[in-house]
Amino acid sequence: MSTEATIMMIVAMVTVWGGLAAGIVNLARHPEVEDNEPMPPVEL
Repeated sequence: MSTEATIMMIVAMVTVWGGLAAGIVNLARHPEVEDNEPMPPVEL
């Protein structure tokens, strides 16, 4: 594998895994509040 391909692979992996880590950190700091959501309709 060439040097350019290795660098691009590392950049792509950092982008994907970094976004995943940022999303997990964001959800941990600001969890979704279920109290504001309306109740689902009850089917009879």
